[in-house]
Amino acid sequence: MSYQEILYNVADRVATITLNRPDKLNAWTAVMEQEVRRAVYDAEANEHVRVIVLTGAGRGFCAGADMSLLSNIADRGITDRERVLANTGNGAQRGNVRPDFQKKYSYFPSIQKPMIAAVNGPAVGLGFILSLYCDLRFASDAARFGTAFAKRGLIAEYGVAWLLPRLIGQANALDLLFSARLVEATEAHRMGLVNQVFPQDAFMDHVLAVARDLATNVSPRSMRVIKKQVYDAMFQSLSEAFDEAETEMVESLQCEDFKEGVAHFMEKRAAHFSGR
Repeated sequence: MSYQEILYNVADRVATITLNRPDKLNAWTAVMEQEVRRAVYDAEANEHVRVIVLTGAGRGFCAGADMSLLSNIADRGITDRERVLANTGNGAQRGNVRPDFQKKYSYFPSIQKPMIAAVNGPAVGLGFILSLYCDLRFASDAARFGTAFAKRGLIAEYGVAWLLPRLIGQANALDLLFSARLVEATEAHRMGLVNQVFPQDAFMDHVLAVARDLATNVSPRSMRVIKKQVYDAMFQSLSEAFDEAETEMVESLQCEDFKEGVAHFMEKRAAHFSGR
């Protein structure tokens, strides 16, 4: 399948989606939006893929929405069609998925495989939001994070007012949203915004090593169920989360990956998980 503004590659059970407008710091466009969604769904459906990595070409992750598009809207105003698209998803509705995770950019948590944001450079505005909706975030020591919205006369977009405080706490979230300042990778790590920081010169090697470890040594079924549990729990009481875990545990004890998990440990060999 050909793409105009992204690159898509599968190797070692890891799908890598690369935003590919390096001369524009991978500024986001409508074409890129459609292609990323298509690539993510393709990776989810591909039985040879167990982990998805999202990164950027060149020296940036994503500098946010293409400023030429924002300038055009500022000059002429927003159309009715744009108003509708700004508040809805752009893909088919998915069964058994919370409406919360079927919005324009909030669909990453509904993907049944781990999604890793490999933030290789600036992640600003919409680029920042894309990284937040991924399950894990790794940053190069050249990465920078910023919300940008308040400096453009905008607001906390696409659910970030709900998500960001859950990741880094209310005070840190308001700091980033009010000030729109750029945060370096080390500060982002201290806040809990990113999981780890790796040197730029070997950044993708480190990220792909983590992705391959997950794809090889961890049960795909376990990751699928755990991901759903964690995101469901954001809307549940402790009692509800507890009961769901009890149900899922009974199911897990009957699955092939559980048998393999015990067998490879007892036999002191590499795991061969099937995902079933």
